[in-house]
Amino acid sequence: MNCNVKSLYVCVKDMERAIEFYEEFFEKKVTEKDDLYSVFDINGFRYGLFAYEKVNEKHVFGSNCLPSISVDNIIVLKQKIKDKELCFPLTKIGVNWVTEFIDSEGNHIELTAPE
Repeated sequence: MNCNVKSLYVCVKDMERAIEFYEEFFEKKVTEKDDLYSVFDINGFRYGLFAYEKVNEKHVFGSNCLPSISVDNIIVLKQKIKDKELCFPLTKIGVNWVTEFIDSEGNHIELTAPE
């Protein structure tokens, strides 16, 4: 099988709050803004925000699926998590530093940096 993964989305309760959170985190403006589904273009990867309640979909927030975001180094990683609620402490795993934080909507997000 030849396939590609080009996008993912996280569920959000408050689209404006989530957009504000991710604009600060990614240091870029939302690419496509909509009340139901908004998108950030992260170097060609579509990171979506889905307002699930608008279509009466049920959702459980937490660690059932973890987007994993890589940054250049430990200095950037520490800067990005300095004001975030961590749900997994900064830990060296293999050749990477790994941590998880909770976004504005209750989703767990993994952040990694090379050693």
